[in-house]
Amino acid sequence: MQTKAFSELFPLFNTADSETLDWLLSVAVDHEYPVDRAVLMEDAWGNAVYFVVSGWVKVRRLYGEDAVTLAILGRGDFFGEMAILDESPRSTDVIALSDVELISVSAQRFIQTLFKDPQLHHRMLQLMVRRLRQTNQRIQRRQQPQAVKLANTLVYLAESYGQPTDKGTEIYNIPFKDLADVTDINVEETTKIMEKLESKGWLKINPIQQTICLMNLKQLANLAGRI
Repeated sequence: MQTKAFSELFPLFNTADSETLDWLLSVAVDHEYPVDRAVLMEDAWGNAVYFVVSGWVKVRRLYGEDAVTLAILGRGDFFGEMAILDESPRSTDVIALSDVELISVSAQRFIQTLFKDPQLHHRMLQLMVRRLRQTNQRIQRRQQPQAVKLANTLVYLAESYGQPTDKGTEIYNIPFKDLADVTDINVEETTKIMEKLESKGWLKINPIQQTICLMNLKQLANLAGRI
């Protein structure tokens, strides 16, 4: 991947200088994973940071025999940074929701990059604070109606990873169990709300192309209380 394309794809590197990016790409490793393949396993020691070039992954935590999805990440995002920064085993799994392309940078080299480029170090802190704020907002929404919480999840995914089309904004056809987990509602309610939103013409699920097209993002944002 070219340096310019890399910096445009990943907001983390918007402020990094070209010398830093050239060096980072020279030590990066490409990976491809099929649907349902484990990318990272819980309790494994953090040895790399991963960047999503294409596709979707879910971050989950295991509770005995049960797995709960904590987050859904798409193109332009990254994961694995916390385990290398605090030098501890990973506390979550990462599973491919779709076919996914990733770039990884070893822990040692990524930390070296942060020390070499203060702007990148600062940007990393900004994005980690942003994730913390999103977690706090999710906790604050626990008492809101379930449709409002699900609309918030859909709008967030569209704004963060969606692809604009002539019909609306497309995201991956995320399984309802994973949508329910990240929204903190149950699967039955998720199914009912999604069916209602589809009947209203606000979204369209295409199981063949594995997409959800959000055709009325403004109405969904209004339902979510964002406008």
